Amino acid sequence: MLYIVITFLWTSILLYLLMGGADYGAGIIELFTSRKNKEVTRKTLYSAIGPIWEANHMWLIIAIVILFVGFPVIYSTMSVNLHIPLTIMLLGIIARGTAFTFRHYDAVVDDMQHIYNTIFAISSFITPLFLGIIAGSAVSGRIDPQADTFLSAYIFSWLHWFAVTVGLFTVSICGFLASVYLIGEADNEHDRLRFAHKAQFFNIAAVICGMLVFTAAYFEKIPLLDWVFGNWVGRIAIVSATSTLIYMWYLLYQGKIRLLRPLAGFQVTMILLTTTYEHFPNIVILKDGGYLSLLEHSGQEKTIQALGLALLIGSVFILPALFYLIYSFQKKPFSYRESH
Repeated sequence: MLYIVITFLWTSILLYLLMGGADYGAGIIELFTSRKNKEVTRKTLYSAIGPIWEANHMWLIIAIVILFVGFPVIYSTMSVNLHIPLTIMLLGIIARGTAFTFRHYDAVVDDMQHIYNTIFAISSFITPLFLGIIAGSAVSGRIDPQADTFLSAYIFSWLHWFAVTVGLFTVSICGFLASVYLIGEADNEHDRLRFAHKAQFFNIAAVICGMLVFTAAYFEKIPLLDWVFGNWVGRIAIVSATSTLIYMWYLLYQGKIRLLRPLAGFQVTMILLTTTYEHFPNIVILKDGGYLSLLEHSGQEKTIQALGLALLIGSVFILPALFYLIYSFQKKPFSYRESH
């Protein structure tokens, strides 16, 4: 049952990166869009993120609950030592959701709309930035449970180049995902081409940020190269992601956009698999050379059994409802004229 719980944990993180990432990426695109194109971009992103707007944070909640219930030592260590970036990330989620709701449903259109738009765009950048910082910090070997000063315990555990570059890489991945998703939602060729250029921009940004991640890992003595290329799973995943990217741009050049979304999702899946496979089951690497393992630091067996059973039963109800939600949002609105 423990492996079932771990599978749900990894899957929930992946789905949050795919769905929440595309959601954040829509705001990131808006942040990097010229003023004359912002309005049409907003209308397109409303259509694109509508199916997952209400559901994407569910995956983050599931991951947090799994850690809290099934792996309390890991949860407490991360929530204490990384409480500053966690707080900033959560505040970003709240600010972003609030701004999106008010700017979309506010009955009065006034100068407050500009404030809502600014908060939405900036928080869309900050939230995945700190999500990546948290992920990078967990495996950086900088978390020191024995730290005796505020800076070493709560600042230097996450404020270093490797974590920051992982955060920037996460931002670029979110922008890339959203760009690919928005291509299929565009109403005309001009907007499709514009979003394609955005996808190319964030693709290049992801490559540059990825190189910065490896550079920072080298100088901070983090064996990232071994994690990525030191096993056959990582090598196959990298080759698959690279070949998929080439194929994506070929399809885009040919004007075939139907397969772009699943291919982009496959790429992100391969990236997450590559970066987590080698040091599994160690989810947190500590400064003293120790680690927190999903296998060795799990909760009591009865707790894991109950948690795994709850996740299995819950998935039977959640997944069909989620698929129907996405399906219903993708259906075109009924038109009386079209029916006659």
